[in-house]
Amino acid sequence: MKVDIHPKYLDAEVRCACGNAFKTRSTKPVILLGICNVCHPFYTGTQKFVDTAGRVDKFQQRMAKTQAAQAAAATAKKKKK
Repeated sequence: MKVDIHPKYLDAEVRCACGNAFKTRSTKPVILLGICNVCHPFYTGTQKFVDTAGRVDKFQQRMAKTQAAQAAAATAKKKKK
């Protein structure tokens, strides 16, 4: 077997965006999560939107732009008649 080809297996701290933290073992010393078993809707039984990196906000902004453009096109079409 080759020597020193495997990564070090360390004690690691896992941190969630909700504030939950626990210890495990990994090749990385710190693991950052967006959602864990404490805050995941499947385990909590509560419905909530999981907004990763502002995706819901970005989608709503795109929808607002699209609706504004459609309204402007509709008024321009009415004026044209």
